[in-house]
Amino acid sequence: MTETDPRLLDDLNALVEPDARGDPMSSLRWTCKSLRRLAAELNKLGHRISHTVVGELLKAQKFSLQANRKTREGADNPDRDAQFGFINAAVTTAMAQNQPVISVDTKKKELVGDFKNAGREWRPQGAPEDVRVHDFLIKELGRAVPYGIYDLAANTGWVNVGVDNDTAAFAVQTIRRWWQEVGRVRYPLARRLLITADGGGSNGSRVRLWKLELQRLADELDISIEVHHLPPGTSKWNKIEHRLFSFITQNWRAKPLVSYRVIVDLIAATTTQTGLTVFCELDDKCYPKGIVVSDQEMASLNITRADFHGEWNYTIAPSNQSCESGCFLTSP
Repeated sequence: MTETDPRLLDDLNALVEPDARGDPMSSLRWTCKSLRRLAAELNKLGHRISHTVVGELLKAQKFSLQANRKTREGADNPDRDAQFGFINAAVTTAMAQNQPVISVDTKKKELVGDFKNAGREWRPQGAPEDVRVHDFLIKELGRAVPYGIYDLAANTGWVNVGVDNDTAAFAVQTIRRWWQEVGRVRYPLARRLLITADGGGSNGSRVRLWKLELQRLADELDISIEVHHLPPGTSKWNKIEHRLFSFITQNWRAKPLVSYRVIVDLIAATTTQTGLTVFCELDDKCYPKGIVVSDQEMASLNITRADFHGEWNYTIAPSNQSCESGCFLTSP
């Protein structure tokens, strides 16, 4: 057919790849390019061809059915790699000195109820678990907000499941509870707490309330809190994502999250062959949105910013301490 109809391949390629080869006003530009639709369009152009032959032609030209692939992370900051090196140096130094190092983040919010959960689980043949057809919020149950802490040295996780808003106050309260229950026992000689976090969200580098709450925590614990934010667009490299959250997702696959109790139990049951253990608890407190932090409150912070990207790297020391006794920022 390609020998007797020399324009066939050109017209087919123009339909399949209108951005590169065809008319930008092509009727297939914004539609699903199924084999039958492609064959119909080619027939309109005067070619006599069936959808099966269209498939053979596409395969011969190395076309195949493919899904989207997530690769674009947005514009890279020119200091992206340097920031990763800066974080790595700070973490390595802190761990060598037996100082606590944690990675923090909020896991995806989950609807509570008998909703479909991704994945498959072994069940008797022909007896899948029935769940709701539509994922609409059940107001009486709400959403679960899991905020996690991953202790890099101990390979342990702590997850605080909130029932209200994901705010900076909620994030810092999770760190507070982790320290009270685990951190101070595991690190009795700690002089500072090092935190790695994403650049956005409730623990974002621009969130005023995050810094104010950390100041209150530093005063309460009487230790310095050293924070390092990941560069923009690199949240997937946060340790907590692939060392804690990914295993939680695997553990509750195909299990409807019908109640907060079920969510807490499933998270707490997460383990790995490399020794990961997770503690989880419910936080039923309210964390209102829209809290405004004044310029005066910001001015009162005992914060020291690193020379290298001080907006990403800073230490908040207790109010009664000077920087000399509480700052351990690494040079780039």
